[in-house]
Amino acid sequence: MNLLDRKKAIPILIGDHKKFLIISGLAGSAKDIGFLTKQSPNTFLFGGAMGGALPTSLGLALSRPNDKVLCVSGDGDVLMSMGCLATIATIKPKNLIIICVDNALYLETGGQTSHTGLGVNLDMIAKGCGFPITKTIVTEQELLEGKKILDNFSGPAFILLKVSKSNSPKYSRNWNASEEKLKFRKNLVN
Repeated sequence: MNLLDRKKAIPILIGDHKKFLIISGLAGSAKDIGFLTKQSPNTFLFGGAMGGALPTSLGLALSRPNDKVLCVSGDGDVLMSMGCLATIATIKPKNLIIICVDNALYLETGGQTSHTGLGVNLDMIAKGCGFPITKTIVTEQELLEGKKILDNFSGPAFILLKVSKSNSPKYSRNWNASEEKLKFRKNLVN
């Protein structure tokens, strides 16, 4: 099966990134979002804190109910915080959508096969947790269907974007977490 190229699929799926507050997981998804947004003030990219994107996105969604919160994270990061999937599903924040970019690898730690490469299906886990909207995207047609979920923005939703093992876009990000946190916070209070 030919899986989607993340460099092409993610920009199509997200579209205009400026309409969201975006929390990104680490490694590949941080590069995906950093490249797409050029680390604009509406984005916060995780690095070295595996499992932090989902709970941070939930907190942001709860504290900012009038904003659209988009969590873009990888399979390894989501696997690390599966308990948070259950919490999100039970709280049901209508302003939160999760995109899990699944390449079946732990890119942060060297590219080892992740649990999804060994048969774990995160879409089924999200359904089992009680997410009212879930979607697995493998084809270009499904990518367009997933885009409709983002365009209509009714959460909580879980989108599993299955991508090839191709590399993320090359992006040199700002690793100063304090600066990035202040930039993101300043965007929120203005």
